[in-house]
Amino acid sequence: MAAKSLIKSGQVLLAEPFMQDPYFRRAVVLLCEHHDEGSIGFILNKSIDINVNELISDFPQFEAEVFYGGPVQTDTLHYIHNIGDLLEESVKISEGVWWGGDFDKLKFLITSGLVEPGNIRFFVGYSGWSGGQLEDEMEYGSWVTAPMDANYVFKSQPGRLWSQVMYNKGDLYEIIADMPDMVSWN
Repeated sequence: MAAKSLIKSGQVLLAEPFMQDPYFRRAVVLLCEHHDEGSIGFILNKSIDINVNELISDFPQFEAEVFYGGPVQTDTLHYIHNIGDLLEESVKISEGVWWGGDFDKLKFLITSGLVEPGNIRFFVGYSGWSGGQLEDEMEYGSWVTAPMDANYVFKSQPGRLWSQVMYNKGDLYEIIADMPDMVSWN
């Protein structure tokens, strides 16, 4: 299967421009895990306008907004960060990007001022695919892959991220990046 070789952990998946699925319309998904049993990722560009303190009562005061990671297990909280080995049990996803880690240690690092809001992004739920499902969606043309850049998580404006990553792919993708979100037929 050709699509299988194109997909790997640590890349970004871009929803094709005409995808109508409300969960993934113009989504940029960081693929954190991909193997034969399935795939897990987080939508990087869908803020839900909630602060992490509104979701977790015993969390240190922390001005970090929360993002919609995807439609699977929306009663769970996940996080991507750039503090690496400072947070034990975290998994390196790509250069400058780690996933998860010891939650109590995270709270300690925040209280100590060693983790700032710009170092971490929180997600409610995640995006998941069963074994072979993502390959099938790639064959159908639902997704475009792109290299991950830590700036996509920690420096970019979420509302412009889809266009930015599409543009960074170059060539034809630069034209797609400039397409309006809602195309109307006059």
